Amino acid sequence: MTLAHYDSYTEARTHFKDLLDNAAAGRPATVRRESGRAAVVDAERLRYALSRLVSSRAEVVAEAGGWSVFIPGLPISADGATFDEAIDEMIDALRDYADDWIDHLRLAPNHDSNWGLVQLISLSDNDQLRDWLVTR
Repeated sequence: MTLAHYDSYTEARTHFKDLLDNAAAGRPATVRRESGRAAVVDAERLRYALSRLVSSRAEVVAEAGGWSVFIPGLPISADGATFDEAIDEMIDALRDYADDWIDHLRLAPNHDSNWGLVQLISLSDNDQLRDWLVTR
């Protein structure tokens, strides 16, 4: 097995192809930088794992001639005239939340634990987010 654990940015840069090849193959690939260590992973593998680990817990409610979608514990909700419109609006709301989280909410104590959700949103296309929202 080829290991891809590099103790410096310079060493990782020299072996960048190996680093990416290991990540694509699902093998551990890390780079140490100062006191921290970063993992390099295949984006689709990470998205798939996060979709299994981060439960959407989305609740969809028919009310007042339309539909509402919300995720308990998160300040994210959406409404639509139809179920599909509400889900489409929720996808937009999730993307807006991810943008806000990256910009400033990640620093707020009541939002900092939403890292996994934001990664999932960022790595998913709209169809993948729709499946995540409506599949339990």
